[in-house]
Amino acid sequence: MQFLSYLISGISLGSVYALIALGYTMVYGIAKMLNFAHGDIIMIGSYVIFFAFGSFGWNPIVAVLFSMVVCLILGIVIERVAYRPLRDAPSLAVLITAIGVSYLLQQVAQLLWTSNTKSFTSVVGLQKVTLFDGQLTISGETIVTILVCIVIMVFLTLFVNHTVPGHAMLAVSEDRGAAQLMGVNVNATISLTFAIGSALAAVAGALLCSTYPSLSPTTGAMPGIKAFVAAVFGGIGSIPGAFIGGILLGVIENLSKAYISTQLSDAIVFAVLIVVLLVKPTGLLGKKVNVKV
Repeated sequence: MQFLSYLISGISLGSVYALIALGYTMVYGIAKMLNFAHGDIIMIGSYVIFFAFGSFGWNPIVAVLFSMVVCLILGIVIERVAYRPLRDAPSLAVLITAIGVSYLLQQVAQLLWTSNTKSFTSVVGLQKVTLFDGQLTISGETIVTILVCIVIMVFLTLFVNHTVPGHAMLAVSEDRGAAQLMGVNVNATISLTFAIGSALAAVAGALLCSTYPSLSPTTGAMPGIKAFVAAVFGGIGSIPGAFIGGILLGVIENLSKAYISTQLSDAIVFAVLIVVLLVKPTGLLGKKVNVKV
């Protein structure tokens, strides 16, 4: 029963990683760039919820929706100001810019809200569920996190495959130049991708801080890195791959903490990633891309 408890907690943690990884994988799959500021957008969204819900007493759903709007706008602004001018620049320039934006957001957060850790009030009102005569307890945050992750993954899959903006995203992902010649607005499509990914970051921040109730300017840093690992693990550019990679990463991390060592859990996660990439370099669900030369 204890193993089942650890497993469920790992799936809950993995669902948060999966939500963050969905943002990474969409941006990379369509814009072919790594937005390493994604984890810090999570942090900004969490602060918005902290003040809207915890300080001003807004309804938790309204606070989360407001945070999604703020993060959505922030994502569009970052793409327009920092990334769009580098659209045709070498990938190293974009990577360095993304790291710079990440540190900028962290420093701004420290100036605005100091580096002190704040206690985050959970936005999940669902009560815990007790099973097997009290031997297994599942928190409301765990249930909501898993359900929200599944719903969002299904919604994104349907959106990309069955809507006009989704088809535009697929076209830009396949060949940006050809998509533009066919009348697709590439800039608008990439901005929409950043907007969706940033809005998902707000949801991930709400669930992450509700499950682990602390908040600081570096809150999104490590989850952001691990979510990137999850995206690569599952096959970056694949929505189902990000979901599966996030879940597996969370389960591996939680079981490693429970049965091996809390200090070595992160090392074990990255070691598993290395092994997976040695066996299948494109990730679990990634597709091999043939490059014409």
